Amino acid sequence: MQKLKKFIGTIVFAIFTLLFAFSFEFIGYGNSAEPPSILIIVPNATDEMSIKLNLEDGEHEARVTDKVIEKYYAFYSSAMFKKPNIYSFIVNTGDGSFEVELDKPVKNYNNVYTLDLKSHTLTEGKLLSRSILLVVMRIVLTLIIEAAIFWILGFRDKKSWKAFFIINLVTQGALNIWINSFTPITSYVVFTLIFGEFFVFIAEIFAFSLFCREHGRLRKILYVLAANFASLILGGYIITVLPI
Repeated sequence: MQKLKKFIGTIVFAIFTLLFAFSFEFIGYGNSAEPPSILIIVPNATDEMSIKLNLEDGEHEARVTDKVIEKYYAFYSSAMFKKPNIYSFIVNTGDGSFEVELDKPVKNYNNVYTLDLKSHTLTEGKLLSRSILLVVMRIVLTLIIEAAIFWILGFRDKKSWKAFFIINLVTQGALNIWINSFTPITSYVVFTLIFGEFFVFIAEIFAFSLFCREHGRLRKILYVLAANFASLILGGYIITVLPI
């Protein structure tokens, strides 16, 4: 058991190190492809809701993306980065309207805020509770799919299932936490998922070969290949429908 913990720790460190190092390339690519932006996340936004950014050169309508449980209101304009650095947003919920301001200048390409419709306040970044919920949800859905494949391929031993849960919680947890670090509407996030799944595949090949004693090496490799392909398809679908 001690060897398993030590190996898992090594795998986690390696995955995070590699993903962190290569993420700079993806971030650079994304910034070169998209203009500077302000993104406002609105949980439980109504169909009638709209947000406009009021600047000196006029009002700018948001580009809206619907993600089932929330909506993204994105603004792309170089005028946002001109002084004065006060940004006034006019929010129309359908039942009424209110105005909310940002008095902090935006400097980066991806400026993310969360709007609370009850308190009429903007919070910088993504809410921690939201991130935890989405990461847990993606991990649970992935475990369900991969557990079904594990069972179909004939793994029945309790020790095999213990290794299954520990290894997948570590690898899928690392992958989903990394994905959560990206901006919600980045167009290249599917490619980052494919990139991340490659390292998960390599890590799980070694982990299952070393700690799962049931069946031969070929069947374990077949499981890792089938499970990660299935989770890649599921993850790709989730990214297009649900928030990240």
